Amino acid sequence: MTRPDAREHHTPAGSPAQIPLWRQLQAAAEVLQAIRGGASATPALAAVDSPLRPGVQALVFHTLRNLGRAEALRVQLAKRAPPPPADALLCTALALVWNEAQAPYAVFTLVDQAVEAANRGPAKAQASFINACLRRFLREREALVSATERDPVAVWNHPRWWIQRLKQEQPQQWQAILAANNQHAPMTLRVNARKSTPAQVLSALLAINFEASLTGSHGVALTRPHPVQEIPGFAAGTVSVQDAAAQLAAPLLLQDLDLAQPLRILDACAAPGGKTAHLLELAQAEVTALDIDAIRCERIEQNLQRQGLQAKLLVADANQPETWWDGQAFDAILLDAPCTASGIVRRHPDVRWLRRETDIAQLAQLQASLLKRLWPLLRPGGRLLYCTCSVFRAEGKDQIETFLAHHTDAHLRPSPGHLMPQTWNPEDTVPDNPIFDNDGFFYALLEKRAA
Repeated sequence: MTRPDAREHHTPAGSPAQIPLWRQLQAAAEVLQAIRGGASATPALAAVDSPLRPGVQALVFHTLRNLGRAEALRVQLAKRAPPPPADALLCTALALVWNEAQAPYAVFTLVDQAVEAANRGPAKAQASFINACLRRFLREREALVSATERDPVAVWNHPRWWIQRLKQEQPQQWQAILAANNQHAPMTLRVNARKSTPAQVLSALLAINFEASLTGSHGVALTRPHPVQEIPGFAAGTVSVQDAAAQLAAPLLLQDLDLAQPLRILDACAAPGGKTAHLLELAQAEVTALDIDAIRCERIEQNLQRQGLQAKLLVADANQPETWWDGQAFDAILLDAPCTASGIVRRHPDVRWLRRETDIAQLAQLQASLLKRLWPLLRPGGRLLYCTCSVFRAEGKDQIETFLAHHTDAHLRPSPGHLMPQTWNPEDTVPDNPIFDNDGFFYALLEKRAA
């Protein structure tokens, strides 16, 4: 599936000491304004000057995880929103200071530097207004925060429609899901089975004082993120960065297949190639990796080269197999379908603010079309693994139930179904579940019955 590439753990925390905080706040507000205008955080952050980018990204992600609260506080302070540049800067500052225990800098420093950012940028005409709002907030913090507690958007920092939908679909888990979404995602490594084992990688990491633990069958979770260039084995392809839930895809698709035979496998919507590589790590197979985006296909090629793996790459639309399929049936198909990405908002906190509820039905229609078009490409007895990084039923359970109702030759094998995002505290006892810190995903493994 095509999804954003920005990750908190790919850049070092903090920023060079010589860069003043006001410049970072100014840039963070510009990124927030771009997101409010419909842009993804990935290109918006890419446009920030590289020396500023690490610090700005940290500020932006903190802001996005607290944006519901910040906007509710701004309404308490000023019923009418100021011009967009000023409002973005004000809300950025409020998101950073409202919870003093979690503030990345001393709150008085943040306020002072936010006003400085206003005075030196497009919000200069509103600098006095921003200063007055922030100073009032510091004086009346308790009362103002208390007034926003009645607003679920402020409490959970998700759009109202998102909260209501989760309440309906997951009445027992909705609060835990939203709380997990507001935590930092872990940095999880997938170990290349051709080159090492998780135990060996863990031992090597512990030997150089990396805090880490095993997760799942092929993973190692780092307690703290590190730039990938600092991780032993990354450059050589021994390890790759991949969430624990995403690491389930390749083993699920391959289970019970005869790996001694030369399998033909299709990875549809393959970019950026993590699951393609995992398939090749676990099986001697002819893998066709297909994606509609040529630039994203270059990412697949780069990832495979780093790991010393080869696949047949196609820039094509999976929804139009008549333009690329050679007529030979596949033994297995992995369909990581385009979706709302509602399960990976820990890594991409902008997603919740960019999505609209109407996106769900539109994406569900595309997912249904992909299932329908790719199913005939599978041989009798073959497997198709349908997955999305979504927590919404329309993109998971409901989608598969509808498909099964219209395809009597499809059989649902034991599958994980919906995996909800969850965060594990390293100080807690490790639970029985071997995956204890993962993004939200949905998995359904379908087998085609012989005619």
